[in-house]
Amino acid sequence: MANLPEIRKNRLRKLKKIFDLGLNPYPQRTKRTHEINRVLEEFSKLAKKAQEIIVIGRVRTLREHGGATFFDIEDGSGKIQALLRKNKIGEKGYQFFRELVDIGDFLEVRGTLMKTKTGEKTIEVSDFEFLVKSLLPLPEKWHGLQDIEERYRKRYLDLLFNKEAREKFELRSQIIKTLREFLESEGFLEVETPILQPIYGGAEARPFKTHLNALDIDLYLRIAPELYLKRLLVGGFEKVYEIGKCFRNEGIDKAHNPDFTMLEFYWAYASYKDMMRLTEKMFGFLMKKIFGKLEIKYQGKKINFKTPWPRVEFYELFKKETKLSLEDLSKEGLAREAKKMGIKLERRAQKAEIADKIYKKCCQPKIWQPSFLIHRPIGTFPLAKAFEKNPKKLANFQLVVAGWEIINAFSELNNPVEQRKRFEEQEKLHQAGLEKAQRMDEDFLTALEYGMPPAAGFGLGIDRLVAMLTDSNSLREVILFPTMRPR
Repeated sequence: MANLPEIRKNRLRKLKKIFDLGLNPYPQRTKRTHEINRVLEEFSKLAKKAQEIIVIGRVRTLREHGGATFFDIEDGSGKIQALLRKNKIGEKGYQFFRELVDIGDFLEVRGTLMKTKTGEKTIEVSDFEFLVKSLLPLPEKWHGLQDIEERYRKRYLDLLFNKEAREKFELRSQIIKTLREFLESEGFLEVETPILQPIYGGAEARPFKTHLNALDIDLYLRIAPELYLKRLLVGGFEKVYEIGKCFRNEGIDKAHNPDFTMLEFYWAYASYKDMMRLTEKMFGFLMKKIFGKLEIKYQGKKINFKTPWPRVEFYELFKKETKLSLEDLSKEGLAREAKKMGIKLERRAQKAEIADKIYKKCCQPKIWQPSFLIHRPIGTFPLAKAFEKNPKKLANFQLVVAGWEIINAFSELNNPVEQRKRFEEQEKLHQAGLEKAQRMDEDFLTALEYGMPPAAGFGLGIDRLVAMLTDSNSLREVILFPTMRPR
């Protein structure tokens, strides 16, 4: 490609010339009569009537043949060929087009419909106007298709040139819409809770910290909406959900981005077992609505969402894959085993956290078909109830598919005395330097003391779900503008 600064300089000269002619290349309004996809669908009828139409869009190609110029114009719905003839538009208008219009400019085009000798549907232009004069050229061959980092940095160009990328984001929108549709049909109320929070909670994660000048206080970007959604259960709502952004100041990899989209919902008078059945029902609804079937392919392998899904005991899976017995190993013994596997541990890591790191390395990647991993060790999730039949385990499940943890859910701890004890244990870890430990939230504990009904809670990573359903290897493929290291 020619020198970009020189191209930009040349286009700036063209822009000045347009202004000098008394024209505005950035008007506020347009007179579009038809979207391009409608023109293509109703082409025969419109052409037969010789009806004059107006389309708008970006010039994608330019091809000159003697006294005629062909160009493709594209809006958000589709692309159509346009034909500009000197004897139709006049010498002056034709020269204006040839000298000042570039690929990438936006035009408003007026004309009638015809077919070329090769049968291509075409608009024969009778008039045109500038909508936008572009100053930088579109790449002749978008190198971002090969340069993954550049695709993410310049997503606007990726969407222009990569049909697959655009389709993924259209599908993402459909998935979120369908999840909402399902929850509404099940009687859940959509709510909004604070993103700026005085105390971060609801998960174990390092937060982003900011300062509110008006009140001269520090606040945190939420790591989860959980504790506020539970307050709504105390307030009398029985089914609530929220889809929104969460923020965690941690690592970036194919499964993590510092800001991400979560679906959380809470269901009063339900247990984690009820929630498993609802999850199976939700996926059946989602898969049939989006794909019309229960089976998809991910990374070349089939995934079948037919229910019921297996319930896999965490302790049994751990022993099967690692040959280690969690019941028999002390925290120190488990830490030694983790180090043998090359797993790095924080000095203050507790037994449940060590077990989790081993599980993620040795067990989770081997789970391909949808599976509920149930009954994690106590201490894994400080907000979850203990399993009644064995208080060393939690009444929880995680949905794992294709090696991705998609959902985390459990019966919610609603005993304020036990919850305080759990928070105190977490606070000790925080005081010892573990920033991601959960904090003591006195207002939440007060809410629990007024009484929170028994309930089950559910958290789904939207980005991970969309990545799996669109056969994407990384969250960056399904987040429009993922966090990137500055150049």
